[in-house]
Amino acid sequence: TVSGPVWSPDGRRIAYFANTDDATHIHVAEVPGGQSRQITRTPVLATLNTRIEWTSDGAGIVTVLVPDDRGAVPAAPAVPSGPQVRLTTEGDNRLRTYASLLEWPHEKALLEYYATGQLALIDVDSRSVRTIGAPAMIRRVDVGPRGEYVRITTVQKPFSYIVPVNNFATKEELWSADGRVIAELSSRPLNNGIRSGRDDDDDDDQDDDADMRNIEWRPDGAGLSYLQQEPAADSADADSTDADSRNTERDGDERGSSQRSDRVMLWAPPFNETSRSVVYESSSRISSVRYSADASVLFITEGSGSSQHQYAVFLSDPETKYTIVRRGSDDFYDNPGSLMTMPGPLGYEVVRMSADERSVYLSGMKYYENPEEQAPHPFIDRVEIATGTTARIYEGENEATSERLVALIDADAPRVIVTRESPTQVPDAYVREANGELRRITNNRDYNPAVTNAQRRRYTVARADGLSFKVDVTLPADYRAGTRLPAMFWFYPREYTDQEDYDESLRRYDRNEFPSVGVRSMDYLTMLGYAVVEPDAPIVGESGRMNDNYVHDLRNNLAAVIDHLDEEGIIDRSRLAVGGHSYGAFSTVNAMVHTPFFRAGIAGDGNYNRTLTPLGFQSERRDLYSGRETYLSMSPYLYANNLTGALLMYHGMDDQNVGTHPINSERLFHALNGLGKTAS
Repeated sequence: TVSGPVWSPDGRRIAYFANTDDATHIHVAEVPGGQSRQITRTPVLATLNTRIEWTSDGAGIVTVLVPDDRGAVPAAPAVPSGPQVRLTTEGDNRLRTYASLLEWPHEKALLEYYATGQLALIDVDSRSVRTIGAPAMIRRVDVGPRGEYVRITTVQKPFSYIVPVNNFATKEELWSADGRVIAELSSRPLNNGIRSGRDDDDDDDQDDDADMRNIEWRPDGAGLSYLQQEPAADSADADSTDADSRNTERDGDERGSSQRSDRVMLWAPPFNETSRSVVYESSSRISSVRYSADASVLFITEGSGSSQHQYAVFLSDPETKYTIVRRGSDDFYDNPGSLMTMPGPLGYEVVRMSADERSVYLSGMKYYENPEEQAPHPFIDRVEIATGTTARIYEGENEATSERLVALIDADAPRVIVTRESPTQVPDAYVREANGELRRITNNRDYNPAVTNAQRRRYTVARADGLSFKVDVTLPADYRAGTRLPAMFWFYPREYTDQEDYDESLRRYDRNEFPSVGVRSMDYLTMLGYAVVEPDAPIVGESGRMNDNYVHDLRNNLAAVIDHLDEEGIIDRSRLAVGGHSYGAFSTVNAMVHTPFFRAGIAGDGNYNRTLTPLGFQSERRDLYSGRETYLSMSPYLYANNLTGALLMYHGMDDQNVGTHPINSERLFHALNGLGKTAS
């Protein structure tokens, strides 16, 4: 198999992992032509680090290899070294029900063996290898400009029996090309599930804001860029007067001595304490910074979510802010878009600017309040930095075709690559010229015409309590009006606080999309003469308590859909089946024990006993002990005696999803078999 393809910075090559039965190697394909060759002699260790890192000149690749002196796999002891021991920790420790965890000391030894690799720089042309540092449990690699320095994140001991590897302690360091540790950049302790943060009575005066944040290589190769709050000892009063200059804002917020500025910092080689410098200061908290290709212009974002200010700062005039985007509300339909980026000269992401460096570009999707009448479409706006003047340079079609932006080829022309599709047109990629001319550059095929040509309808259904929701129905291609069909209901309930909350979930609907058919798509059943019904199933209630209405709403949703489609003359309500996967499987069995509607059901990889997830599930944040009645009423295992119809369960025995351990299916089958129900 092939995985992890990555372009070289110059776009001349593609590196990828080639995975065989006994090893993983890196191959490189030339462009054009596509000829590939293996460049690693020693297998790659792709256990934790699964990214390929090119050097900025495209001549080398930094990766993690299997160590030469790895030795034999640790042998399992003939006799266990001791009993399994688990100890609780003080305070709340609300862990999820993880599927696969370490269980024995031998498994800890195996993890260390299979995770310990040798960092190496490989010359792509000669295939020569230069090892970097000593073997370590390397989780992430981030190569600096020209490969002279590397950021390395390693997994640290001790290991844990109660949380997965992602929660283990890590340390991020800066290494030189010869393997020397230059500095420790950050560290994260083992997270055993205990709530983070200091207690109110903790008098530790350590300042978390003094830590380096948002560490990344600066795209001009000058060193590491990061954010850091001004040290408390250096804080000073600041008084200045606001001033406006067209689209500019002077950084003049009044600050008392207790208000410290936030800083954009540069740490340059040789990465000692004297090579740190302040690039820019703000009186407000900075959430992110991006750069122009030469790093002479900073693009600062302050705030987050719906309240956000994004502005440009020229380092030649750092006192002046040029607003690019200011969001003061959560108006979904008035989203100005996001700054467009591109690979810079060294391969790092930079903000895309016009050739004269006077403008930047915002891209986004335009949505409409009635998506069934107006489909969404992409757009690109050019924003003049100095004035804030905005001009739309590209807007996708949305009348009968769905268009999606893939890439901006030439911002000044402008030329873009888009994908286009419709309910009857398979998605293809096109170059759209500045004059609107389209040139198709792919020739995709519909491999499932017998399914994608099926008739599709979308209904609005109202429940008895007045809440309305959507139902998608797929009918055989040769379906004739008035014919009543057996139907398969395939669904996945979700929680909402009210009608408005549900309606907001429909905002991204695109009526012009080509029908997607996956390996678990029920649309295949139309070839056997079934109607396939995919209803939304809103569970509605007070925030934090929506599931108190789960069984009630589940019944009402399904009853409303059945009544509506019966009135339409589409379904035979005496021949209905229901099914779903994961939370849909859980809801399938609930439907079969709490309603008499269905003759058969298919439930895949489900949880059927909520007492097996006692500390929360899905959007339920109460634990079993504070929401006991809800947990019990939602557990179809406890109502298995009421099951009507025949149930088929399937379950992956190595299911890694939290909350759906295969024991759910085993125990439910055991109960159904004992109750004389029809199940497999």
